[in-house]
Amino acid sequence: MVGLPEGTRRRTPGLRREEVAQLANVSTTWYTWLEQGREIKVSDTVLDSVSNALQLNTDERNYLYALAVDNGSRSLSIQQKEITIPPSLNKILQELQFCPTIVTDRRCNIVGWNKAASHVFVEFEHIPSEERNLIEVVFARKELRALATNWEHFVKGFLAIFRTYYGHYVADPWYARFIKKMERTYPDFIRLWNQSEVHSAPELQIEFRHSKAGKMFFNLTSLQVHGEDDLRCSVYTPIEDTDTETKIKRLFDL
Repeated sequence: MVGLPEGTRRRTPGLRREEVAQLANVSTTWYTWLEQGREIKVSDTVLDSVSNALQLNTDERNYLYALAVDNGSRSLSIQQKEITIPPSLNKILQELQFCPTIVTDRRCNIVGWNKAASHVFVEFEHIPSEERNLIEVVFARKELRALATNWEHFVKGFLAIFRTYYGHYVADPWYARFIKKMERTYPDFIRLWNQSEVHSAPELQIEFRHSKAGKMFFNLTSLQVHGEDDLRCSVYTPIEDTDTETKIKRLFDL
């Protein structure tokens, strides 16, 4: 893709370190130190060169800058606390009556949802609050694995958002502990996490196979809520010209 000769067979896909260094016009030693997270000075110009060499998109560039420059310092000043959904946001949740909506914090803990989300996904109120983490829930709950027609596609969107948070708050030790826990508990997590996708607000089309309602089709829109709590709304909008909204209405009557 970048015009380098193929050369000998590669053990893993992608560019070698020395090739990235060559394309970014930096030394292989310096680039290796960057990958290893060593204490080195990094200029914007060099980070731009590395970004161009790796053909990073906007979210991936921001992630690189967060890791290399910001170093997660925001996590040192913002301590995790119990989140209370503001009345205005709660009102929005209830108004989105037939759009399943979930509100999460910067650690992807589920802190709010509407009735449509409980009907389509799981009854979140029956999950203990300490276990109500969106990343863990989609791996742990069998009904969610069965719900998404393409479960991996469904999960990747959340992992991409989670990795963005991880880049912002890398100095927060909670993330390392959580990732190790997920790696020990869910083998699928390691493989999907190592694909290293980064996206702050993915928009996806998702097909569900609901046990009671049958096939349902949604557009997923992820919205950040401005404020100190770093909240996010994940809104599942029924796709037009499908009977998804009608099926959701029927679920309310069951």
